[in-house]
Amino acid sequence: MRWLFRLFAFTLVVIIGGIVALLYLLYYLSSGLPDYKFLVDYEPAVLTRVHANDGSLLVEFARNKRIFVPIEVVPKRVINAFLAAEDKNFYKHFGVDFFSLISASFINLKNYGTCRRLIGASTITQQVAKNFLLTNEASIKRKIKEAILSFRIEHALSKNRILELYLNDIYLGLGSYGVAAAALNYFNKPLADLTFAETAYLAALPKAPNNYHPTRKHDAAIARRNWVIKQMEKNNFIDHSQAQEVMKKPLIVSSPFTRDETNADYFADEVHRILLDKYGEKCLYEGGMSVFTTLDPKLQRIADKALHDGLIKYDQRHGWRSPIAQINIAPGWKDRLAKIKQPAGIGFWRLGVVMKVNASTATIGFADGSFATMPYLEMKWARKRLKDQRFGIVPKFVHEVLSIGDVVAVETVKKNSQGKTYTKPTVALRQIPDVEGAILAMDPHTGKVLAMSGGYSSKISKFNRATQAWRQPGSSFKPFVYLAALDNGYTPATRSLDAPLVLDQGSKLPKWKPSNYSNKSYEYARFHGLTPIRLGIEKSRNLMTIRLAQSIGMDKVVNYAKLFDVVEHMEPHLSFALGAAETTLLRITTAYSMFVNGGKRIKSSLFNLIVNRHGKVIYRYDKRLCEGCNAKTWNGGPPPEIHDNREQIIDPASAYQIVSMLRGVIQRGTGISISSLGKTLAGKTGTTNNNLDTWFIGFSPDLAVGVFVGFDHPRTLGINDTGASVAAPIFKLFMESALNDVTTPEFRIPPTVRMVWIDANSGRRVNSSAPDAILEAFKPGTEPTGDNLIIDNDQSIIFPANPKNTEPTAAPIVGNGSGIY
Repeated sequence: MRWLFRLFAFTLVVIIGGIVALLYLLYYLSSGLPDYKFLVDYEPAVLTRVHANDGSLLVEFARNKRIFVPIEVVPKRVINAFLAAEDKNFYKHFGVDFFSLISASFINLKNYGTCRRLIGASTITQQVAKNFLLTNEASIKRKIKEAILSFRIEHALSKNRILELYLNDIYLGLGSYGVAAAALNYFNKPLADLTFAETAYLAALPKAPNNYHPTRKHDAAIARRNWVIKQMEKNNFIDHSQAQEVMKKPLIVSSPFTRDETNADYFADEVHRILLDKYGEKCLYEGGMSVFTTLDPKLQRIADKALHDGLIKYDQRHGWRSPIAQINIAPGWKDRLAKIKQPAGIGFWRLGVVMKVNASTATIGFADGSFATMPYLEMKWARKRLKDQRFGIVPKFVHEVLSIGDVVAVETVKKNSQGKTYTKPTVALRQIPDVEGAILAMDPHTGKVLAMSGGYSSKISKFNRATQAWRQPGSSFKPFVYLAALDNGYTPATRSLDAPLVLDQGSKLPKWKPSNYSNKSYEYARFHGLTPIRLGIEKSRNLMTIRLAQSIGMDKVVNYAKLFDVVEHMEPHLSFALGAAETTLLRITTAYSMFVNGGKRIKSSLFNLIVNRHGKVIYRYDKRLCEGCNAKTWNGGPPPEIHDNREQIIDPASAYQIVSMLRGVIQRGTGISISSLGKTLAGKTGTTNNNLDTWFIGFSPDLAVGVFVGFDHPRTLGINDTGASVAAPIFKLFMESALNDVTTPEFRIPPTVRMVWIDANSGRRVNSSAPDAILEAFKPGTEPTGDNLIIDNDQSIIFPANPKNTEPTAAPIVGNGSGIY
């Protein structure tokens, strides 16, 4: 008995000691545990999603791609699939599932020494503890901490909250954090649209997403998915017949090319810059904003194609530079070709090597072993490129351009330029343009940017030439000079002198002799004498514009440039009347929009709406109030009226006069090539000295579009390359597609405008049947009269007598300071 008592006492002491040691260990390990209470109000970092105006995804900004979905809206089948795969007793245990732990231990002991994978027994609560509060360290110490935290979390949080944290935080591969992001990345679907098979696949991923990659490890992915389906059947989440049917389903995931996404790299980059500046890095990458932009995907595709085609056409017009590389076509040439680095911006073109060449064709080989023919017609544009964008004669034979071993970019073509279909694989010679440009489309009534392409390819350069390139607008600035004149008593029929002009620039400076674009020197120049200022803008005559600016005063021109926010800083020098100040495509297109909208101030915007992660609107572009728009019922009366809160910055009549004059640019002037579209369009060309920058800014009644083309490091585009021949064709390409199925109305005429028939060349009032008669817009009381208002450059004003008060026949005149007309 004594020995039994001693054994009992010893055992008791050991047990008590063990308990004390265990309690001390638990106390020691728990004393340094992180605070779990923050999980009550925890908001995980959520990606910001940016959408086009049709709802399609434009871009996502995030450190971790996560979309937070409240547990209340997670479909039941998604919850059941993850419970079956990860923690079937989730709603029964208190953080640690001891039964599953014991079962897993026995199975692992049984399988010890075999190649079978060890079975884990971590509950969803334990995974939340590890993911949010601990590290991935594989140790008993970490497992004990995980268990302690699991009990605490279960005490502090509801089961649904724990499950919500888990489903929104778990990593599921392809950069997807949480089930909602995974549903989009794998299947391009919201959670509610997932099938049982798709849901089961997502539930198969938490353990090791890379081991069950849908394409690289397809068979393993199918097997793991089917295991999840069996677990769902075992736990009565689906019946046997349904499980058998689901397991037969193929595993098909979406690719980036099949997702409902809009590609607009330059627009997206500009959105990124604005959001980062406005809301900061943390809010942008972790705040979970939903950003709804103004981008129109259809117009964006048209803009991209118009700019690409226009730049390629210009580049080809100026000849062939050189092949991308040269390789030996001896055996092994396919491997050598495959090692050639793909040039940035090559897009869907392919690299090929010239295998054979003769007078009329070349044989092109590709790295995959295929071949194609390049006929002479598909490379005859490749003239030799000379200095200053000049070019040689058209090559007569293929071998004048290509040699065996040349590595070139080619595009597969089905038909030739005459429309004949090729019967065998045929390619055309291509080269990536070294010229750059930008195109921008805008709603002129709201300032919303509908499309923006800031260069040939964002793969070549992220620099956005629509918003970041400050360049001289040239003659595209002239409408602001004419607008200043129209607001100061002038009319479109006022006549200005197109004749030589010499201006003193000051001490020790040479005389300034401005000339029209076509005038190479005064000696051989052709001038047109007294001409209505309408023709001055239609034909883009510099001398008439300088005289007009001199007459009204450059201070007024500067004020209008500031009023329309075209340039930031502008000096009152006459050269600035010809577009010497710098601006951006976005600024000047916005300014032109204010012509067509009747002189209402607008500000450009890339955003319609921005909503935070809680659904609260934090930015709304349209701030107009609409009383009655939220009414629950409608009595059938007139619809609610929305107040127009845009500021009227110029006289609507002056705005229409400028629109009418710019329409004349397309009907009779430098933009006449666009008139063949048969649409209601207006606009202005622009070309700077030495043809460094070319522009075309124009609009229909409801769409404003700006185009810029030039080299990033300014150099001449070519002696004959102007806004009319370089930028205007891109504008035409865009409008041809954008307005293809649109009936454009006439430009809106304000009630204060009087339309009078005048002679286009003299400004005199004529009958509508006269050969050169046009309808001209006048403000009441400014219609042509018998008096010739002579405004001299010294600001003297002379009114010749008209005692007989005869029928108005002629328009006013702007002089040149000589007093002789």
